[in-house]
Amino acid sequence: MPAEDLAATYRRYNGRCNAHEFDTLGEFVAEDVQVNGEPQGLAGYVAGLQAVVRAFPDYRWDLRHLFVDGDWVSAHFVDTGTHRGEFLGIPATGRRVSTQEFAVYRWAGGRIAEVWVTADNLALVEQLR
Repeated sequence: MPAEDLAATYRRYNGRCNAHEFDTLGEFVAEDVQVNGEPQGLAGYVAGLQAVVRAFPDYRWDLRHLFVDGDWVSAHFVDTGTHRGEFLGIPATGRRVSTQEFAVYRWAGGRIAEVWVTADNLALVEQLR
């Protein structure tokens, strides 16, 4: 897929995540997706996103930078949300949070096959205290 098409496809995927339309992510994510080197599968991938949104119902992944190189996509986000449910063992605080996230994706067959992702959860937890 040409770089501009992959970038546009990724932006559509990000839009679905921000709309919390996780039940439609099979269009973008492979059934056997791996996350941080471990098999997770589409159901596990979706469950992870749903867990974030249960804790932060207004969660958004604000895409700041996007780089495409062949089948690889790198993304930098500023994530925001309001803490309304338990997260990492911390009960809801009602606090608004913001954190940095970086992800690298390998696409195969038009879908995300692998993703390596890291977010600054330490900074997020500090905002909840």
